[in-house]
Amino acid sequence: MPKPPEAFLSWSTGKDAAFALAEVRRLGLADVVGILTTINEGIGRVQSHGVRLELLDRQIEALGLPAVKVMLPNPSPNAIYEARMGEALGKIGAAGVRHVVYGDLFLEDIRAYREKQMEAAGMKALFPLWGRDTRELGSAMIASGLEARAVCVDTRRLDRSFAGRSFDEAFLSDLPAGVDPCGENGEFHTVVTAGPIFAAPIATSVGEIVERDGFVFADVIPQ
Repeated sequence: MPKPPEAFLSWSTGKDAAFALAEVRRLGLADVVGILTTINEGIGRVQSHGVRLELLDRQIEALGLPAVKVMLPNPSPNAIYEARMGEALGKIGAAGVRHVVYGDLFLEDIRAYREKQMEAAGMKALFPLWGRDTRELGSAMIASGLEARAVCVDTRRLDRSFAGRSFDEAFLSDLPAGVDPCGENGEFHTVVTAGPIFAAPIATSVGEIVERDGFVFADVIPQ
């Protein structure tokens, strides 16, 4: 049996990236040797999810993988994002890694963008969760032992009360019709605190919950 290729994982801090890592290992699709994360340097938090850098660093420690952090300004024009991501991919490629794993589920435009970006860098994107039924996928994540909390909620699509809640079967059952069970349309984002990919769970508490520009953020604090 051929040895799987080495890959980096696009790490958002959330459940999809975490389960993509578990699945790519289970399926033998790649040997993940590091993670790639974007940081909003203006606020000192993980891009989009708004996760504290100290919690990200605890995740990195629990994963036992080296991390490449891509620093982005706030706001971050796409040209700057692509330039800095290109630099990061160049460094990864120079080390002999030619694959990047993504946790995307079904958005065709996002996949096409990733694949174009990877092609420009002479690399290939892997999507181990692609096309799976997202209700079943959410339950599979929970059944695997993965533990996560909703850290960002788009109030145009979901009630603010979901911010800070555990991603569990009750969470899935309470989602209103039209909201994707895995939040793939941006309805919510999560941060993972435990699961089979971690050497040990990360103890956390939920701090302040704030609203900015139509999004509600729950501050998950490592203990």
